Amino acid sequence: MILSNTCKYGIRAVIYLALNDGENIKIGIKEISKNLNIPTPFLGKIMQLMAKHKVLTSTKGPHGGFGLGKKAKDITLYDIVKVIDGDDVFTTCLISVNSCERDDKDEKHCPVHKDFDPIRQQIIAFFKEKNIQTLVDNVVNDKNIVL
Repeated sequence: MILSNTCKYGIRAVIYLALNDGENIKIGIKEISKNLNIPTPFLGKIMQLMAKHKVLTSTKGPHGGFGLGKKAKDITLYDIVKVIDGDDVFTTCLISVNSCERDDKDEKHCPVHKDFDPIRQQIIAFFKEKNIQTLVDNVVNDKNIVL
């Protein structure tokens, strides 16, 4: 499973917002893009998409910017990936173009399905369990971690 660069940027931006989170604090897109070295127009589109899906909040105007849409502990990596890359990344077959989410157990699968499906389930569990607060704590507690 490989995340798109767009998704990686989105995750980094949410972690950045959580690291700088405070009551009623909004951070401008230029500050975020500068500190994360992400092109401003590109990041703006990503942030607006996440705001549309309530992962973030967005306020326009001179004191506007972005903030978290909910508590960092309530935003999972799965939430962000689903918004940006879609959940196909978790369901598409490893070597086929079909989805591996099938209700009919008798349906034929690709040659790696039996081996890869348990790994896929672990990946999904990881992304659903790993929340932004945990990642923020990792950044704060380990000086070797960078965004």
